[in-house]
Amino acid sequence: MMKFTTLSAALALALGSLSVAAQQVHQASEKAVKLAQENILIDTHIDVPYRIHNEWDDVSKATDRGDFDYPRAIKGGLNTPFMSIYIPAHLEFEGKGKSYELANQLIDMMEALAYRAPDKFAIADSVTDVEKQFKDGLMSLAMGMENGSPIEGEIKNLHHFYERGVRYITLAHSQSNHISDSSYDIRRKWKGLSPFGKELVTEMNNIGMLIDVSHISDAAFYQVMELSKVPVIASHSSLRKYTPGFERNMDDDMLLALKKNGGVIQINFGSSFVTSSANSWYDRRDEAQDKAKEAGKDTTDFKAAYLKKNPFPFASLEQVLDHIDHVVKLIGIEHVGIGSDYDGVGDSLPVGLKDVASYPNLVQGLLDRGYSDADIKKILGENMLRVWRQAEAFAKAH
Repeated sequence: MMKFTTLSAALALALGSLSVAAQQVHQASEKAVKLAQENILIDTHIDVPYRIHNEWDDVSKATDRGDFDYPRAIKGGLNTPFMSIYIPAHLEFEGKGKSYELANQLIDMMEALAYRAPDKFAIADSVTDVEKQFKDGLMSLAMGMENGSPIEGEIKNLHHFYERGVRYITLAHSQSNHISDSSYDIRRKWKGLSPFGKELVTEMNNIGMLIDVSHISDAAFYQVMELSKVPVIASHSSLRKYTPGFERNMDDDMLLALKKNGGVIQINFGSSFVTSSANSWYDRRDEAQDKAKEAGKDTTDFKAAYLKKNPFPFASLEQVLDHIDHVVKLIGIEHVGIGSDYDGVGDSLPVGLKDVASYPNLVQGLLDRGYSDADIKKILGENMLRVWRQAEAFAKAH
C-alpha cells in the first residue's frame, strides 16, 4: 500500500482524456473467465482491513465503495486474497505499542469477517488450508503484515503474529523502522537492515514466516538475499525498467537475485507503479501547488483544479502485461504473480483492472500474448503456493 490522494470526481474527466489505444481492454472470453474462476487465484496484497477499519463496510456483500467485496471477488475468480494488516509508518506508532495494538485489531476484524460469513470465508494459515477451502468453495482469507513495526523489537511478537495467522511481513513501509530502511525514506539509518532486522529474518525463516521485500531499500533487499535460506516474495511491487529512478520498484539485477533465491515478484497494478508518467504526475502536481503557495495564491481546491487541467495518466492493461512479460523473459514464468494493491492505491488503478472483478481481463491479455493455460495458472497462484510450501517445509525441518 502507498497512500495517494484520491483523484476525486474529476476521475471521469481524466478517463475521457485517455487515448483510444490506452482505453482498449481485452474482452474476457469464456475461457479466460473459467481460468480465473476454476483455479486457485492468489492476490498477495489487498488493503481491505485498513479500509474497513477507517470506515466500516460489510465486504461479505456488494459495496458501493472500495475495490473489494465478496460478489465482485467471486466474479473475478479471486479465492485467496492476502488481506494486508497495514500499519501506517507514523512516528506515533513506531515503538510505542500502538502498532502492536492496531495489528491485533485488524486481525480481529478479519477473523470476525470469516466468523460472520462462514459460508463465504475461512481464515487460511497454510497451503493445505487454501487447497481444502478452494475445494469446499470457500474464499481463503490469508494475512500478510505490511510494515514490521508491530514486532517492536521483540522476537516473541513475531511468534505471536504467526500464531494469529500472519504469513508474511513487509519489513518496512514508507519510513525506515527498527527493522529496515525504507525505499521511500532518504534517511538510511541502518544502511539496509538493522542488527535486529537481520536476527528477525533468520527467525522468520525458522518459523515459516515469508519475508516480503516490497518497500525496503535496495541495500536491505540484498542483505535479505544474503541471509534468507527460503525464497522471498515482493508482495506488491512492479518494475523499475518502466519507472526509472523509482526505488520502490525492482530493477533487473534485483530480479536476477530473486531468481537465484527462488522467490516471486507479485505485480502491483497501481498506475504509478506501472508507468513513469503516472509515477511523476503526483510530483508535478505537488510542485505546482508549492509554487502557487509561494505566489500567495489560495490553494484550498488546488488538487481538484489541477486534476481537471492535467488529467491523471492512467496505466493500461497492456502496460501491466508488459511488466509480467519482462519478468518472464528475464527470470522465468516461475517467478511472477499478482499483488494488485487493491484498496491501497486509491483511484489510480489501470483501465481494465479497476477492481477484483477484473482478473479475467488480465487472463485474457495473457492468452492474447500467447501464454499457455499452464503458465497462466502459475501466475494466478501456483508460483506463490510453491514459495509458501518451501517456507513451510524449511520451518518443519528446523
